[in-house]
Amino acid sequence: MRAEYPHTLSIPTRWMDNDVYGHVNNVQYYSYFDTVINEYLIREGGLDIHAGPVLGVCAESHCTYAAAIAFPSVVTAGLRVAELGRSSVRYELALFDGEADEPAATGWFVHVFVDRETRRPAEITGRMRAALQALVNEA
Repeated sequence: MRAEYPHTLSIPTRWMDNDVYGHVNNVQYYSYFDTVINEYLIREGGLDIHAGPVLGVCAESHCTYAAAIAFPSVVTAGLRVAELGRSSVRYELALFDGEADEPAATGWFVHVFVDRETRRPAEITGRMRAALQALVNEA
């Protein structure tokens, strides 16, 4: 299953990620999703989060939990694109605990790209579109 995600990022868990039940708290899973998405957009898509003309705004997100993750561990976050529209993208994500091939969690995340000033939808073009197209899930 891990091989179904063309982009991956290793993210070490932190002591503070665990909750009182001894496993990574559910809110951290969304943080891992956000981290792998934005790391890819910045490195491959050229997203300038501080001064660029467009921003990616979360319109929808979802997570299904299958197994617990706990500190200390390294999470591998997998990323692919399910749908690429004119101004939006729907990512599919998976979180793998350590070397596991089956995900501990899966989810989706929808970004709408907007103009920084007007906050109106902005077309995904150029380097960003090419980077996202490279992750399109052909299955």
